[in-house]
Amino acid sequence: MSEPAGEAKLEVKQASKEAKESENVAEKYSAMTVSKNAEVNMGELSPAFSAVPTHKPVKKIQFVEDKQEFSRFPTKTGRRSLSRSISQSSTDSYSSAASYTDSSDDETSPRDRTQVNSKGSSDFCVKNIKQAEFGRREIEIAEQDMSALISLRKRAHSEKPLAGAKIVGCTHITAQTAVLIETLVALGAQCRWTACNIYSTQNEVAAALSEAGVSVFAWKGESEDDFWWCIDHCINTEGWQPNMILDDGGDLTHWMYKKYPNVFKKIRGIVEESVTGVHRLYQLSKAGKLCVPAMNVNDSVTKQKFDNLYCCRESILDGLKRTTDVMFGGKQVVVCGYGEVGKGCCAALKALGAIVYVTEIDPICGLQACMDGFKVVKLNEVVRLVDITITCTGNKNVVTRDQLDRMKNGSIVCNMGHSNTEIDVASLRTPELTWERVRSQVDHVIWPDGKRVILLAEGRLLNLSCSTVPTFVLSITATTQALALIELYNAPEGRYKQDVYLLPKKMDEYVASLHLATFEAHLTELTDEQAKYLGLNKNGPFKPNYYRY
Repeated sequence: MSEPAGEAKLEVKQASKEAKESENVAEKYSAMTVSKNAEVNMGELSPAFSAVPTHKPVKKIQFVEDKQEFSRFPTKTGRRSLSRSISQSSTDSYSSAASYTDSSDDETSPRDRTQVNSKGSSDFCVKNIKQAEFGRREIEIAEQDMSALISLRKRAHSEKPLAGAKIVGCTHITAQTAVLIETLVALGAQCRWTACNIYSTQNEVAAALSEAGVSVFAWKGESEDDFWWCIDHCINTEGWQPNMILDDGGDLTHWMYKKYPNVFKKIRGIVEESVTGVHRLYQLSKAGKLCVPAMNVNDSVTKQKFDNLYCCRESILDGLKRTTDVMFGGKQVVVCGYGEVGKGCCAALKALGAIVYVTEIDPICGLQACMDGFKVVKLNEVVRLVDITITCTGNKNVVTRDQLDRMKNGSIVCNMGHSNTEIDVASLRTPELTWERVRSQVDHVIWPDGKRVILLAEGRLLNLSCSTVPTFVLSITATTQALALIELYNAPEGRYKQDVYLLPKKMDEYVASLHLATFEAHLTELTDEQAKYLGLNKNGPFKPNYYRY
């Protein structure tokens, strides 16, 4: 039954009046915004601010349901071809560093495209060189919290201690690493770089480095074949002979040693920062096959006690929150390994109310866990109970297929160690199990009975694959790496033999002192009498090499 005409006219008139008032308010707000920020370019405002009602007709947004399935396995040999089940913008919001990853639907591998930077060079392979401007902004943000590395850059800039150094690097390619790379360049080095993890590369940062003249071969989401192709192109280029290696995990060192032995013999020094890479170096040394000196940065105090501990204490929560939105209070979590990484993870989870169990092989670390209030167990004792399983041992097959089979529905499984060997992911790629992509770096692995286990980053390093890490802590590690490279490159012949060395204690203390200024910290100075009593130099080193911090 239709309404009376008079009432209809009254409602139309009232609606017109409300619309006009709404427009006036919007115009008034817009004017206030511009007057307060007179230099703001309205064209640069975010969509949230630009969505002010205007006199133009409003177009209705059309939503198209997209139900594409993810390929369980690469469709081409060595190439990853994953279709999207959610929008790219949603995927990007969970990507490393909330990166400005290319939102186009172009799935063409960077290997199949030729790109050129503004200087005319094509000696790089990244996702999209046009993202360089965004990457530069991220690098500039990182520089603000890496003042110690910038200070080192300024202090040594005129001396050029790395003049003549040709450094080939294999690390995570993030804004923080870019500050390190550009510091090495400022100190005189030539650099070629690739990624040590197929998921941790920030595409826009890789583009910014390539635009600046650093030959970068990396992009987020490489296949295994892409990974080794990038390492090979980083090493093997006409007219360029590397003489220094900066590695994270030992993959580049291993590749050069196996495939380019003559190039490897001409290397003057290797700097390695991960427990996995250091282990591989010690294996080469023990077998008498290490023909160059190497610096073990992973076991330096400034790496172990800061990057491994404090970095993981914050980034474990960030990675889990971004990928799963999990609440930690009351959750049962098992952390495999109670080294510095494990200590950081356990402390963070306990602080948010999680019930934390620890597995350990080392009685000393096990006792530390007990004294810190954690129950030390075998994984098999709690695998059916826990909501989250985290590995951080540097070992292999820490979580086996049998244990994955016994986990309860909805369990989250992830890895905080460098290598992807800790969780037996390969055993999950069988016909009876179904893989379902939830979002970037998040997979449901579904058993025949319907049980689902949430696997993060396919068992690779969680924090750098799924979130970010604190810039300040990485400044400590990056400064240590830079000084180690300078030390090895400039050391007189005979100081370092063909073996693996720890960073000199004096250098560790220097790295720490550079970062104290950030906190306006003031150290107490020893008197002559006190220094004599302790048998120390007033300027350090203050602890013997055997001291455990």
